[in-house]
Amino acid sequence: MPTQPSDMPRLAIRGIRKVYPSVVANDGIDLTVMPGEIHAVLGENGAGKSTLMKVIYGVIRPDEGEILWEGQPVTVSNPAQARALGIGMVFQHFSLFETLTVVQNVALSIPGKLELAALAKRIEEVSERYGLPVDPRRMVHALSVGERQRVEIIRCLLQNPRLLILDEPTSVLTPQAVRKLFETLRQLAAEGVSILYISHKLDEIQELCHKATVLRGGKVTGTCTPSEETPQTMARLMIGVDLPACCHGEPEDGGEVRLRIQGLSHATDDPFGTDLKDIHLEVRSGEIVGIAGVSGNGQQELLRAISGEEPLADKHAVELCGVPVGHLNPARRRGLGMCFVPEERLGRGAVPRLSLTENILLTAYRKGMLFAGLIRFGVAKRFAEECIKRFDVKCGGAHSEAKSLSGGNLQKFIVGREIMQEPKVLVLAQPTWGVDVGASSFIRQSVLDLRNSGSAVLVISEELEELFEICDRIQVIAKGSLSPSKVTSDTNVEEIGMWMSGLWPGAKTPEGASHVA
Repeated sequence: MPTQPSDMPRLAIRGIRKVYPSVVANDGIDLTVMPGEIHAVLGENGAGKSTLMKVIYGVIRPDEGEILWEGQPVTVSNPAQARALGIGMVFQHFSLFETLTVVQNVALSIPGKLELAALAKRIEEVSERYGLPVDPRRMVHALSVGERQRVEIIRCLLQNPRLLILDEPTSVLTPQAVRKLFETLRQLAAEGVSILYISHKLDEIQELCHKATVLRGGKVTGTCTPSEETPQTMARLMIGVDLPACCHGEPEDGGEVRLRIQGLSHATDDPFGTDLKDIHLEVRSGEIVGIAGVSGNGQQELLRAISGEEPLADKHAVELCGVPVGHLNPARRRGLGMCFVPEERLGRGAVPRLSLTENILLTAYRKGMLFAGLIRFGVAKRFAEECIKRFDVKCGGAHSEAKSLSGGNLQKFIVGREIMQEPKVLVLAQPTWGVDVGASSFIRQSVLDLRNSGSAVLVISEELEELFEICDRIQVIAKGSLSPSKVTSDTNVEEIGMWMSGLWPGAKTPEGASHVA
């Protein structure tokens, strides 16, 4: 790796400005990153963080400003040129080809002709070294969100970058994997690698980062040393006010069972998937039940069984408000009062090229948007506008395409669209993945308000902090099996973390014996 004077910035950007038709994304931003420095970029969703990173990585061209790389002015025209300079990036929204294997996706990002077998071995070595397990032979479309995140990180590390840009790298990693990743990042920084770190997890930034730059409305509004701050003071720098606390309240006592899963066993068609084994679950009106677990332990398969994306042979395996629905498709389950927020925003939660009004129609058309077989676009537009207003979605209006929204604002829109349908049962997967602290608090309170109105809510999340904040009961999924439920106030992170390894009382060990706590 070429050396440079220790007092010369690895990266310096001056006066970067990027304007889109409906928003000024970056407005005269200055930023300096030194060799071996882990530098955080903080800001609400839509503050301009991801746009700035894409400018540095050559994905988009700035309208004004300059980039200095190791003291020399450069024009980064595309990601290939950025990688040639020594800049690597892990995106928040994955850039993987779903019809290719892991090793094929990695090969596309590394120049030169490669033997896939040798590259697969390197991937296995890196994944083991950094605690990011992934099978290089698997097809990407069969991977969970957490597993795809691991592929993105491994692909970037194989390029030996001198500046590593990480956009929400831990959003779907387990606490153990986060610890291992932090060890890796500290080691890279000690070797002189510069790291630009974007995260909404302020406790992570406080623990990991040397410096932080705060963006608000596309402008730099301040800098700080995270170790000298608290998550509360950093949140105040980001959003300008103190972070509101969620008001939990007591669950409804003895509500009716709205969602029941009994004895669900299902073999997946995916050769790399996880079979479900004798799943039992009940969610009552007026309560929130959370399911924790390490990514890839059956969450996707369970969600497909609940949503109807994978109909079951046994119609009684899933019941909705007392009606057997195991054999019904998603539309018919929605007709019975179930709404669903998938973990993938773009593609499943929303169609990228459709407007927000058109995306409303995808799931909320029953709310007076059809008449005599015709679409009432005015009703759909008013619903979209109300969702934008009520859930504080920052966008250009109901005509904006879904892909034009930042990740957090699109998530608020999708969650709002489902909540505004007043579901009897709401199922949410990773509801605040990659969402800033203010928006996360808002989404969680909205879910609590829905529960307080009498809905039954099931939350599947890898954010233990989130589950403990909003859930009345918690269960754990591991290797396709579901643990007994625990009242949230009667357990803790340590116990749930142990259960995530499949070690709960009565769980079957690989030898078939029951585990005794």
